[in-house]
Amino acid sequence: MSSLKFGTSGLRGLVTDLRGWPSYGYSLAFLRHLDVAGLARASRQVLVGRDLRSSSPEIAGLVVAAAQTAGFEPIDCGAVPTPALALAALERKAAAIMVTGSHIPDDRNGLKFYSPAGEIGKADEAGILEAFAALGERDLLEFEAREEWQRPAETLDAASPYVERYAAFFGPAALSGLTVGIYEHSSVARDILGDVLARLGAEAVVYGRSERFIPVDTEAHRPEDLALLREWAGEGRCDAFVSTDGDADRPLLADAAGKVLRGDVVGMLTARHLNLSTIVTPVTSSSAIERSGVAGAVRRTKVGSPFVIAGMAEAAEAGEPGIVGFEANGGLLLGSKAERAGRALDALPTRDAVLPIVAVLAEMVERAMPLAALVDGLDAGFAAAHRLKEVPAIESGPLLARLSDDERFRSEFFAGAGEVGAIDRLDGLRVTLGSGETVHYRASGNAPELRCYVEAADAEAAERLLAWGLRAAEAALGRSGAIAGG
Repeated sequence: MSSLKFGTSGLRGLVTDLRGWPSYGYSLAFLRHLDVAGLARASRQVLVGRDLRSSSPEIAGLVVAAAQTAGFEPIDCGAVPTPALALAALERKAAAIMVTGSHIPDDRNGLKFYSPAGEIGKADEAGILEAFAALGERDLLEFEAREEWQRPAETLDAASPYVERYAAFFGPAALSGLTVGIYEHSSVARDILGDVLARLGAEAVVYGRSERFIPVDTEAHRPEDLALLREWAGEGRCDAFVSTDGDADRPLLADAAGKVLRGDVVGMLTARHLNLSTIVTPVTSSSAIERSGVAGAVRRTKVGSPFVIAGMAEAAEAGEPGIVGFEANGGLLLGSKAERAGRALDALPTRDAVLPIVAVLAEMVERAMPLAALVDGLDAGFAAAHRLKEVPAIESGPLLARLSDDERFRSEFFAGAGEVGAIDRLDGLRVTLGSGETVHYRASGNAPELRCYVEAADAEAAERLLAWGLRAAEAALGRSGAIAGG
């Protein structure tokens, strides 16, 4: 059985299942879907980018080969952040394919697809699957017969315009006086982060660069990453620490003590700094968003950038101003033009790590406050999240369905946490207890994992509730020791 599965705007799975025909075939199917849907009339170019994991160059070569077979002109953008590739593709009105597994381990990888109109949606996903199913023996024989693939005639520097986008908008003094630690690890944006911070007046201190891929997750943090941040914070050199996941579409920010900010807190601070009043965010983000006063309107969605993008489009159609989307993992999508100090920043409706990193740091400078004080002033409440690993959908699905549909089972399941009050089935099952605390279970769309999100009255209560939620799910699944590190 193949591990390949569509998740957020693309395909992911084990490298052993992606190598060869699958990467070639799905790329070919994507481009043929563009032709069938009439989405490639303006441009026959396809930009190809990749992250720094060990299998990405090989898979990028298969993508290039598929583009040549489909009658497209592949343009090699090399190792580049996903949002930088998306920005370049939007400016050229071209398609793009990013080879990345984001935050998942090096033995896995993926393909993320962009049409000339931007990040693909669920309808495009169905079209790609249909086109893949239609590939025949002739396509397979053609793939097997060709021994060498022509290298792209054109290369493109997609990183420099991406850096310039933020340098021009924020200005050379935006981060003046800050010393910022950069956890470089194997992020494809590790050099770009240094360039951007320097252009904006900050002093950067670099830590933890690795030539081996490290699966940094900005939502379910690894204990070793948290330990490193605390160790570096102990030096007393930095006002804040920043990093990203592997392909730099999700940020990680920590205060001077090394305490990591939740992704929805990063989103709220960014929205406030950029005066964006319409927030589109999944149900997994904290309910503090509605009571924070940052947003004039809040639209809740299922988890995944395609749903957030659809919600931003609905907000735009309704004429709502200042649209921004973000997820609990920190990925921020700019849904409409932002303006500050006479400068404008065009929309980029795909997940981005650099914009929220810079906006939060600039908020520190503008308000002359340390990051911890900014967070305290936001009154964002207390939330926590974690996951059970190696829980395939065939196991998590029946549990979630029973929790949703069987009232007696649901009451017995949650008895150890409290009385069940309201329930929300928008994405998985979110239960509000009689105490006002919440427990939310959902299956990951990108990996065989069951995720658990909680909100409680204080940090200790949130951690206790999260620990209970993971133990209760493990017991219901008949498992032990499945909790992922972080």
